[in-house]
Amino acid sequence: MAHDTAASSATAEARPAAKFTFWTMTAMVVGSMVGAGVFSLPARFAQQTGIAGALISWAVAGTGMLMLAFVFQHLAVRRPDLDAGVYAYAKAGFGEYPGFFSAFGYWASACVGNVTYWVLIMSTVGAVVPALGEGDTVLAVVLSSAGLWGFFLLIKRGVKEAAAINRVVTVAKLIPIAVFVVLALFFLDPRALAENWGGADYAGSLFSQVKGTMLATVFVFLGVEGASVYSRHAKRREDVGRATVTGFLSVFAVFASVTIVSYGIMPMDEIAELRQPSMAGVLEHAVGTWGLVFVSIGLIVSVLGAYLAWTLMAAEVLFVAAKDKDMPRFLARSTPADVPVPALALSTALSQVVLVVTYFSEDAFNFALDLTSALTLIPFLLAALFAVKVATGRDRGAVGSRTGGAVPIALLAVVYTAFLLFAAGLKFVLVSFIVYAPATILFVMTRREQGRRVFSPGEAVLLAVSVAGAALGVLALALSWISI
Repeated sequence: MAHDTAASSATAEARPAAKFTFWTMTAMVVGSMVGAGVFSLPARFAQQTGIAGALISWAVAGTGMLMLAFVFQHLAVRRPDLDAGVYAYAKAGFGEYPGFFSAFGYWASACVGNVTYWVLIMSTVGAVVPALGEGDTVLAVVLSSAGLWGFFLLIKRGVKEAAAINRVVTVAKLIPIAVFVVLALFFLDPRALAENWGGADYAGSLFSQVKGTMLATVFVFLGVEGASVYSRHAKRREDVGRATVTGFLSVFAVFASVTIVSYGIMPMDEIAELRQPSMAGVLEHAVGTWGLVFVSIGLIVSVLGAYLAWTLMAAEVLFVAAKDKDMPRFLARSTPADVPVPALALSTALSQVVLVVTYFSEDAFNFALDLTSALTLIPFLLAALFAVKVATGRDRGAVGSRTGGAVPIALLAVVYTAFLLFAAGLKFVLVSFIVYAPATILFVMTRREQGRRVFSPGEAVLLAVSVAGAALGVLALALSWISI
């Protein structure tokens, strides 16, 4: 899982853009999507569905996310002037306030995603240190908090170039996953596959099974939008689309394989009860303790390295938005070492708040994972809706000629993201409002700094909706109508 960020215009003007080959760009797509989420897939799916539902879920998610990948690729070609990230599409298509909400939601999802890393690390170590539980104990929260702020101090000192770390991270991610799939195929039990085909009694109807897996698939596919950011670096423009499809299908095959082969190792009700990272538990069942240790070590190295990159990305989202005057100007400050410290501090602070909230959650990891996905849906939906405007010729800033397939692709992306909001359920929609509504303070600060009217009539309506949603969410939590 990863988020796209654009380099500042000053940096772009300082040196010519590097030119990437097809395979280099394909590797970027793969690297941006393969994250910690894949290690959690066996239990996440087994808690919701059997093999039949899993196959349908991956077909729906794969098709929908591929449509989104095409949308971002199409927008990169038709609107090359919009290089400030996904939120720029919401701003260009629907105005500054929706653009602000999109930027904030995209940033918040990165910060919440960082929390899943620490919960997963503590849960992994908790297998040998019971005091850490499943990443949801007081000790786990304290140690995770120390990690949050330790990385803040490290990055503040100017640790921005992490090429060596990223190489280690890539190996740490891919080797355990490849070994897991190969060994799971070797130890696969056809009887277990047959028993897990239709799902256990707790799984419910096939539709509810598929619906229940959607947020998990969103989480692992985050980063599909990243390929379009590098379109200006491509040696050949047509390589962007080819790299997007090739990289996406490769990752899709890995994710689906990890999920399906797990059903051939043990009963799904037992997989559903595994602690996270559940991939380690499945491999332990197949080959013994060394499988658990092997996956756990690979995961910890992977997650720590990925956390460094995600922290930088979260800060960059705020920094770029502030540079574009869509966030308060204090977030556009950076040190001589080019570290956006105010944006980095605010990102770390939000992660800290969410980390504390996970302590009170019934399932810390799944709560953080689902909230990460839910916060991303608004930016994705607005980008898909903007793609419809561009594809139908209703966007004046678009360049190039329209293509016949752009409209159905954009419409399918809209339908898919709208279905994801439905699949998220009322709980995560309301919790997202609780996160979104206070962000308006930053919007008010930005408008006042620019000496502008704070809200237009249309923006006032959106404000009222967000505040009402947040108030309802707080009330629902207080009265236990929903729980986290």
